[in-house]
Amino acid sequence: MFESFIQPVADIAANVLGGVASLINPVEGEIHPAPTDGRVTLPRDLFAQPGAQTEWWYYTGHCRSNKGREFGFELVFFKRRTDNDKLGKFPVSFLANPMYFAHFAISDISDRRFRFDHRRSFNRPFEMAASASSNSCDVNLGDWSLREVAGKHILHATLPDGLVFDAVLESGKPVAPNGEGGNGLSIKSGGSSKHFSFTRMKATGQIVSGESLETFTGSAWMDREYGAWQQAGGWDWFSIQFDDETELMIYQFKDASGGMMGESTGTFVDRDGSCSYLKRQDFEITATSTWTSLKTNAEYPSTWHVRVPSLNIDITIEALIADQELDTRGTTMIVYWEGSCSVAGTRNGANINGRAYVELVGYDRSHETVGVTDFIFGKTIADYLPF
Repeated sequence: MFESFIQPVADIAANVLGGVASLINPVEGEIHPAPTDGRVTLPRDLFAQPGAQTEWWYYTGHCRSNKGREFGFELVFFKRRTDNDKLGKFPVSFLANPMYFAHFAISDISDRRFRFDHRRSFNRPFEMAASASSNSCDVNLGDWSLREVAGKHILHATLPDGLVFDAVLESGKPVAPNGEGGNGLSIKSGGSSKHFSFTRMKATGQIVSGESLETFTGSAWMDREYGAWQQAGGWDWFSIQFDDETELMIYQFKDASGGMMGESTGTFVDRDGSCSYLKRQDFEITATSTWTSLKTNAEYPSTWHVRVPSLNIDITIEALIADQELDTRGTTMIVYWEGSCSVAGTRNGANINGRAYVELVGYDRSHETVGVTDFIFGKTIADYLPF
C-alpha cells in the first residue's frame, strides 16, 4: 500500500525536477540520435558537438626528456549532455547540462611512479570554469586546456604537487577512421559513435616540477569520439605504436558478467597511413598475468599475448608500472586502469618492439552503487577505506 502511494509521488517529483532543470540549465537543441555517417571532416569534427550525448578528446603518449627520463602521459577531456541521465529518479540535468570532466596522469617509468588528477565541473559559480567551443577545437576545464591551431594540438595540464605539463603534438599521418570497414562508426550498446584517431603524433614539450624543468620529445596518440549510446559493462582497449612506424588499435567490449559483447574491432595503420580493419575473429587477446590493487581490490590483467594471424603479428604487451589505476569516483564515478606498456614480439617472423597504452574499464564495479549524494559531493578513495 505504502509503495503504491510513494511511487507516483516520486515520479511526479522527478518530472517536476526535470522541468525545473530545463529552465535552470537550457541547452542548445535536442540530443542528436546516434550517428549513421562516420565520414571525418576536419577540422570541424574536432570541434565540440552541441548535440552529442557524449564526447571526448583522448590523448596518450610515450616520451623521453632531455635528462633521460622516460614517461607516459594521459590527458582526456569529456563532455556529457545530461538530458536523459538519472540517478534513481533524480534528473542529473538539475545539477548541470552539459557536464565537463577531465583526467590527467603521468606514468614516470624511470622512477616507477604513477600520479594522476581528475576534475569535474557543473560550470556553476565558485566552480572551475569549463567550456568546449563548437566553432574551434578549444576545450578547457580550469587551467587544463586543449587547443588545435594550424594542425597542431596544444595541451596543458597540472598535478596538485606542482607539476606543470605542456605539449605540442603534430600528426605525421592522415587521420584514421575507425569502426567496421573503416566507416568511422563504432557500434555500441544502444547506439553508436563517430570515432577516429591520429595514431602517430610527434610530441615536443616541457615538464616543470619544483625547480626542475625538463624538455621532452616523443610519440602520442589521439582518439576523438562522439555520439549517443548506453554504456554497459566495460572494455579492454589497446593503442600500439610499433618501432617500424606502424600502429595497431584493438578493443573488445564486455557485458556486466564479463562476457564479450558486440563486434569488437581493430585498425592497423601502415607506414604510409593506409588502414586495414579487423573484426573480433581476426585477433586474439589472452591475459597471461594479473595485478591486484591494494586500494580497491580490483584485479586487472598486466601482461597480454596478442595475435593477429592475418597480419602475422604475435606480440607480448606488459605494463611498465603495475599500479596505473585511476580512482575517479569523485568525478566520472569509476575506477579504471590505464597505463604505459612495453611491446615485444614478431611480425612476419621478424622481431618487432614498441610501446602501447592499455585501458581497462569494468574490473571495478563500485560505480554500480553510486547514489545521488555520492555524485553531487563526489567520493574519494578515503570513503572506501576500512579505517
